[in-house]
Parts: sequence; C-alpha cells; structure tokens
Amino acid sequence: MRILLDFFTSNFIVALAAIAVHLSSPAHTEADDESALGATTQVDLGQDVTLELVFIPSGEFKMGSTPAERTWATGIEGGATPGTERESYEGEQPRLMRVKDGFWMGRTEVSVGQFRRFVEKSGYLTDAEQPGGQPHCFDPEWEITAKAPPHPWKPMAGKSWRDPNFGFPLRSVYPVVCVSWNDGRAFCKWLSDRERKAGRLPEGLEYRLPTEAEWAYACRGGLESTYFWWGDDLKDGEGRLNISAVDFLPGRNKIWPLANAPWSDGYAFVSPVDHYGENGRNGFGLADMCGGVWEIVLDHFDPKGGHEDVYIVETNPRPVCRGGNYFDVPGNARCAVRLGLYGPSYGDSRDGFRICLGVPRG
Repeated sequence: MRILLDFFTSNFIVALAAIAVHLSSPAHTEADDESALGATTQVDLGQDVTLELVFIPSGEFKMGSTPAERTWATGIEGGATPGTERESYEGEQPRLMRVKDGFWMGRTEVSVGQFRRFVEKSGYLTDAEQPGGQPHCFDPEWEITAKAPPHPWKPMAGKSWRDPNFGFPLRSVYPVVCVSWNDGRAFCKWLSDRERKAGRLPEGLEYRLPTEAEWAYACRGGLESTYFWWGDDLKDGEGRLNISAVDFLPGRNKIWPLANAPWSDGYAFVSPVDHYGENGRNGFGLADMCGGVWEIVLDHFDPKGGHEDVYIVETNPRPVCRGGNYFDVPGNARCAVRLGLYGPSYGDSRDGFRICLGVPRG
C-alpha cells in the first residue's frame, strides 16, 4: 500500500525523525526500510510549487554492465559510437554493491518552477550567469546532413537556466538545465537550511545530491542489473522515456541524425518532468531515470567505474552525471551509463539534477 505523508503534519515529522534514528542506528535493518517502501511526501516551496520525494529502501544491486550489454549499446539498435572509451567507464563487469541506508529521492528531476523558487527566495546566481559563464547549448545554425557533427552544442554567453536556447518557451514543468554541480549543491543547502529552520528536518538528515551508488541503485528500481529500468528489451521502452526518436526538431522537417528509437516520444528536445506518468516510473516510483536530462550526482568521476561509497577527489574534480538525455541514442541512455563533467561549474542544456534526503555524505 502506498502511504502519502503530509510534510507539514506532526505525524510526518515524527515519522521522519524515526527514520533518521533508524538510519543512524547500527540496529536498523532492511526490513525497517522495506516497511516504508512506497512512502511519498511533498515539500511546499510556496506559490503553489511543491517538490515530491519517494522513499527508497536500503538494498543491494549491481553497478556497471556486462560485455554483452556494451556490445548491444554500440550495435545497430543501441546506436552508440563504437570504438570510444565511453562504455569502459561502466567497469569490466557488474559489481555487487550495497546501499546501506534508506533515503528519500525526488520523484523527478528538479523543475524550472522549483529552481525558480530557490532563486527568488535566495537571490542565488548560477555559474552560467556569473561573469564569463558560457553553458553549452544547442546551436540553431547547425546543419543536419549525413556528415553532421554528432554533438551540435557550443558554449554560449548570455544563456542559462532562464533561457537554455531550446527555441521554444521553457515552462515551469520542464527539468531545469544549464545548472552545474555547484548549483545543485546550493539548491540542496538552501532547502536543508529552510526546512531545518522551520523545524521540519530532524538532526541527522540533510537534502543533498544523491551519491552515485544511490542514484544507480534507485535507477534500477529494485532490479539487480538490466540495460534499462524496465528490463533489457528496447521496444518495451516505448512511452516510457525521452531520448533521440522520430520527432521533428523545432521549426524543421528533420529528426536527430544517427540512431533513433523507432517511435515518437512526443518531444524532439526535452519533455516535461513525469510526462509519461506511471509508464515512465520505475519500480521505486521514480520518473525519468533514463533519458530526459543527464542527472548530476555528488561523486567525482573515476573512469574505472563507480564506487559504493561517495568518491571525492581534491585535484581536477569532475562531477559524475548519469542516465542519458533527450539527444542520446538508446545505447547511451541505459542505467549503467556514466560520464564525467568538465568541472564543478560546468553547465549544459542537457544536464540537470535530482535531490535526495538522507544522512550526510561527502
């Protein structure tokens, strides 16, 4: 049975405090977490803007992919470019990992409307809006030909989450993009400070970016190791995700070149969060975990593969992003796909983030 918890009732605060005690206690068990599976709550950000979270129990999964999966990804149906290093970042074989503590995770990526409330209340200026900021955005002058470059993005001054150069109005229901690792962490800190000051956040919990292990575990939705969160068969993804498909680009009569999913997902660019409803939610109830926008996580990039514990480096940090995006071919939008960003201040119109609520990490 799904439990709807009201964030503003004393019952929820008591329940959240109890979960915090469980997470910090060596006596807490997986059964404790399982009993809360399916619980949801909403954070009221004001102005009729809310942020929904879903409880994810502790558990085990396999991070990475098999040689067979990587071969499929670079084959005809997967469409990823063969002969590059990208697939090697997933590791040689899936590795068993354990997420020791249950946590709450955003049902969707943070939306434009939710991020706008953060900016309105805090006065925050994103990295893209700082002097010299140049997020990578779609080049509308890009010519679509048989020899077109596979990545028609370039640095653009004057672009940001407010206008990522999509060529159409960016509504509040779209995932926020052109935000950096720094920006995502700032959003989470603001939310933690706000909720703690209001007495709605017990000691021992904080809002933050998910660790890479938490994200990878949550993405699979309870499955141990599959190509996508619904299984291994691409055709079962129709109506579930937003990737490169047979949809015309805005103002043009052509679709993205290279390999495409053989159906229309309704959007040549990014789709609104949770656009696909129940069909687009995995076994944990999380929406848009594959495709849509790349999701920036807490960890820094290790090209040899992801880690069970949060991985942070002091020199040349490159935040990890996961899950693929609306421009990606199917092979680049799998659960195991991972890349490293250029740096903590890098922004891109294909990148966003989703938050979690749990014990502090990093």
